[in-house]
Amino acid sequence: MDAASTTQVSPMSLTPELWQYAGMHALPHLTAIDWISLAIFFACWAGYAWFSEHSQGGADGLIGTSQQYRLQWAYHMLERDIRVMDSTLIGNLMTSVSFYANTTIYIIAGLLAALGTADKLLSFTAELPFGGAGNRELLEIKLMLLLASFVFAYFKFTWSLRQFNLLSILVGAAPMGKTGEPGIDSYARRVAGANNLAGDDFNRGIRAYYFGLAASGWLLNPLALAGLAVLVLIVLFRRDYRSPALRILRDQG
Repeated sequence: MDAASTTQVSPMSLTPELWQYAGMHALPHLTAIDWISLAIFFACWAGYAWFSEHSQGGADGLIGTSQQYRLQWAYHMLERDIRVMDSTLIGNLMTSVSFYANTTIYIIAGLLAALGTADKLLSFTAELPFGGAGNRELLEIKLMLLLASFVFAYFKFTWSLRQFNLLSILVGAAPMGKTGEPGIDSYARRVAGANNLAGDDFNRGIRAYYFGLAASGWLLNPLALAGLAVLVLIVLFRRDYRSPALRILRDQG
């Protein structure tokens, strides 16, 4: 099963009544702690996305460093007469993205099934420590936060996959030449730009996975939602700015 075959499923279009129902019936059941935890959750997600992608302070992380290597790759690719290696590398990247896109569809299907069996799930969560899901309406909106996270990830993965397809077209149409020759520098930047766009959307999908896991903490307790969101923020920061992988990429020795 490839990612192209999964695009026929649109979870957002399948459940408009559920979103409307949650807005009308579940929101009044949210306590002040729920609202504060949700604010922390979205602040961590949106704040880290802005910091890592748009701020000057976040430009020296894995994302920015990887973009420099993609530009070098583009220049070396244009110097090669035979580009089988480049096609293979792009194919490997597309395989990873396709795997996540297909996996996300199964997660979404499972969450939709859970929404249909909320009563049984409610009795199960009632036995969990640190509280539980509350009533049916509250459980549904908690599941829908999870669903929204993975729907977001799905669209990012599939758009990343399409941009990698565009990258393969650019590689196939690429001229041969070296730095400084007419048209070579601009074409290298174009190839690297397409690679960056595809990679950035893949990163956003992975980030949605992390925060989707944090959203599952809401099933236990609102404080678990806030605590896991902060924990995910710390984990992402350490991996993007303090990891051995980044030190290896920066090593000029």
